[in-house]
Amino acid sequence: MSTINIKRVKSSEIELKDRLVSIQRVAKVTKGGRTFSFSAIVVVGDENGVVGFGLGKAKEVTEAIAKGVDDAKKNLIKVPIINGTVPHEQYGKFSGGFVLIKPAANGTGVLAGGAMRAVLESAGIQNVLAKSRGSSNPHNVVKATVYALSQMRDAFTVAQQRGVDLNKVFNG
Repeated sequence: MSTINIKRVKSSEIELKDRLVSIQRVAKVTKGGRTFSFSAIVVVGDENGVVGFGLGKAKEVTEAIAKGVDDAKKNLIKVPIINGTVPHEQYGKFSGGFVLIKPAANGTGVLAGGAMRAVLESAGIQNVLAKSRGSSNPHNVVKATVYALSQMRDAFTVAQQRGVDLNKVFNG
């Protein structure tokens, strides 16, 4: 996986909302019996093109969620959104999780399941068609979705990368 154009964002600049994607109880068997701990996957976003995910592990559920939110705030990316949808079709893959994200017409809504829905809604995408294939493990689905969103480019970014002067194009 290459990270060509990931646009990092500082969490102190924006108001973020967090969503709990998944929480798992993990048992560690020791000589004295079982010790339980919790792992939480959390997605944060400003619902205006910024999204990130994090993993938190702790003995208590609330601590695990708080750690996940802190981790997610460190991994924020900027996603291009055009008229409430994504600019183009994009595949994403992480381990066994494969995702497909397609732009949709106005009024379609977020047609995505589970972990993908949390990421797309946190990013502020209102109309999108999405499909998850392969693994349904929330860890892999969230990572594949964020990877696919990080690879999105709008027309202005592509023109800039190709060295096209947009002032000449639009102003003659």
